[in-house]
Amino acid sequence: MAAAREGLPDGRYGRSADARADRKLKIVGAVLGAGLLGVVAWSGVHYITTTDVTGQLLRSKPVSDDTVEAVIEVRKDKDRTAVCTLRSLGANGAEVGRKDVTLDRREEHFTETVVLRTTAHAAATDLEGCRSVSGS
Repeated sequence: MAAAREGLPDGRYGRSADARADRKLKIVGAVLGAGLLGVVAWSGVHYITTTDVTGQLLRSKPVSDDTVEAVIEVRKDKDRTAVCTLRSLGANGAEVGRKDVTLDRREEHFTETVVLRTTAHAAATDLEGCRSVSGS
């Protein structure tokens, strides 16, 4: 008489190939995920610690066909001198004005009104960025 077969005994033949592949994929995924998280964290810390001057354009308005008035907000160390670059764009997207503004006020947080001369009517004004002046 033939005995009914119930299946393989547990632990006798080791893991199946699928279980080994799943385990390897989980390990590789965890290592890659941890690496990506490390790169993102390093990039964020690097950006925060190296950006010592920040600026934001609060508002701007064309005063005439060749003049724009802009208000910028600046954050910096008290002993630093900052240079912020503003540019104005015409209705067709071409640059009609650009100005580098040197800000050496001994305050950490302030607003500054800047008058920007343009070659044509400005449709938009943009703050390209602020940086610290070396040697200050």
